[in-house]
Amino acid sequence: HVSCVFGTHTHVATADERILPQGTAYITDIGMTGAQDSVIGIEINEIIERFLKQMPFRYKVAKHNLKLNGVVVEIDDDTGRALDIFRISIPFEDET
Repeated sequence: HVSCVFGTHTHVATADERILPQGTAYITDIGMTGAQDSVIGIEINEIIERFLKQMPFRYKVAKHNLKLNGVVVEIDDDTGRALDIFRISIPFEDET
């Protein structure tokens, strides 16, 4: 028995959250936590330059427009079944 099944791959949250018939919360992709203006968390210009030059180098982590994406699942303490699931998306202020 499981209370929740979730995936994360594309870094974009899907809008298919639901409670399955046996009480399992489900969502295909909970989204990414990190810089929204990035390529999987890396500065965009760094990715483009690496592609164009075909040379490996150390990536710079993108640190602007940060956002936490995920889900909150309410679970019945007695049965372990999910009662509710909803997506969250919380922006963070830039610290620079």
